[in-house]
Amino acid sequence: MDIAERLNKVNEYYFSKKLREIEELKKNGCDIINAGIGSPDLPPDSSVINELNEQSLKNNVHKYQSYKAIPELRNAFSLWYKNYFNCNLNPDKEILPLMGSKEGIMHISLAFLNKKDKVLIPDPGYPTYEAAAKIAEATIIKYDLKEENNWLPCLKSIEEKNLDNVKIMWINYPHMPTGAFAEEKSLHTIAEFGKKHNILICNDNPYSFILNKKQKSLLQFRKINDQILELNSLSKSHNMAGWRVGMLAGNENLIKTVLKVKSNMDSGMFYPVQKAAVKALSLDEKWYDSLNRIYNKRRSIVWKIMDLLNVKYDEKSNGMFVWGKIDSKNSIKFCDDILYNHGVFITPGDIFGKNGNGYIRMSLCCNEKTLNEIYKRLIK
Repeated sequence: MDIAERLNKVNEYYFSKKLREIEELKKNGCDIINAGIGSPDLPPDSSVINELNEQSLKNNVHKYQSYKAIPELRNAFSLWYKNYFNCNLNPDKEILPLMGSKEGIMHISLAFLNKKDKVLIPDPGYPTYEAAAKIAEATIIKYDLKEENNWLPCLKSIEEKNLDNVKIMWINYPHMPTGAFAEEKSLHTIAEFGKKHNILICNDNPYSFILNKKQKSLLQFRKINDQILELNSLSKSHNMAGWRVGMLAGNENLIKTVLKVKSNMDSGMFYPVQKAAVKALSLDEKWYDSLNRIYNKRRSIVWKIMDLLNVKYDEKSNGMFVWGKIDSKNSIKFCDDILYNHGVFITPGDIFGKNGNGYIRMSLCCNEKTLNEIYKRLIK
């Protein structure tokens, strides 16, 4: 059977292949520590789990749900954005809960992109932006993020490209994989850039609470440019990655357009999960503080590991990873040597784009005992 032509340009996700290889190594007796993926190992708050359990025992909660989710969840997301991001969002018109924000990247791409359209994608950046654009059969234009510019886009350089038919620009701050932070001035300038060139700016914002006290949203600048969409998620901020709870926010017309795609791809989120998400969003700052105390201790050990490997890193970066520069330009070989010789998986920067060459990324989703074991292995 011939596959769809659109898939000829799409490769299997790097982590999908690498985790399969790691499983094979384990079957052959290798003890592998995975320090490459940002999948939180900590549980959600106990009140969130209790809410899920209590709601699941009810008889009338197992049916299909609304494509727009229950009103309580939309209201909870709206209050969350008001309290932490200083954004007023209409919960009925400007918020669309999602089954994880990753699906939102695909929904947005399918909702707005035609074959002749172009997409601005950061390099380095989350590989799913590129994959979604390819599946939508759009043309990809990479824009450079460089360490010397604090991993922020140089809009002047982007304007030197042919921006005809550019429909979407993806940004992601706090940035993955580098941990770079965008101040209000930078976000303001990006919003103006989108307005000037009639480009839909999509901000992917799931790392805003990890080792970061200054939550920022591109939606703060909707008075400048209303052609803005923002994705967020409970995966990292509330340790609910496997629960698949995210959100999309933007003006009513944009949300309605995305809903046309979403409503044809799922049948709503499990009701008890929605109720538990409402509980999670009601947690106060103590939850984020306690979470970040743990990540801060872990990061100190990862910095020690980076020092051992002679890797340079920025102590001011935030998010769920430590991004570091190695002496070699071949980060794939660097990481594979560590995997095969020491049983530790670290992510090579190459997979995030050409500007990731010579960098590595290490996750904070391993406990202190495991991270100390990595340090011991690498010493040997």
